[in-house]
Amino acid sequence: MKLNVLNMAGKKAGTVEVSDSIFAREYNEALIHQVVVAQLANKRQGTMSALTRTEVRGGGCKPYRQKGTGRARQGSIVAPQYVGGGVVFAKKPRDFSQKINKNMKTAAFYSALSEKLRQSEVVVLDKFALAEVKTKLVANAVKALSLNGKTLFVLDEYDQDALKASKNIPTVDVCEARTLSVYDVVATKNIVITVDALKKLEEAAQ
Repeated sequence: MKLNVLNMAGKKAGTVEVSDSIFAREYNEALIHQVVVAQLANKRQGTMSALTRTEVRGGGCKPYRQKGTGRARQGSIVAPQYVGGGVVFAKKPRDFSQKINKNMKTAAFYSALSEKLRQSEVVVLDKFALAEVKTKLVANAVKALSLNGKTLFVLDEYDQDALKASKNIPTVDVCEARTLSVYDVVATKNIVITVDALKKLEEAAQ
């Protein structure tokens, strides 16, 4: 498969050949969904904790007598209906993590990326180079590439200048090829990937 390569000005700068066995895989929606759900679940800390009525300190005696006050009967001030009382079905720490095989993650990742290529939502960039660390330069590049919606620039290595220049644009994110995940692919409208980053992804699949 040959893909067109553009520069930051949106002009064609050549072509790059990629493997069909990696970037033309069949779309497996069920597998992608399973991996994305697991990835989001693994991000959850699961540290929430509230007290039940048996764990709240106090409440050992009856607040007032059962009859004769005209008020509703009460047995304890730590009951759920009291401010400061226990919580009904209180949340407790738990582990939300889900195990996903490495082969499943890899298959889901390249399946999602292949579908992005079929939908023409992947732009291959010759290189991400800024003359200055200016937000305007990144905004101009997005405009020149005719990108609408959330855009993710995938670079071959960490670039502090790229992060600084793009952080004030709500619809633009920057990441390294090695940290690109299935969720990043499906949750982003446009993926702009450099030639070097594309080669790294291809090497990782072999």
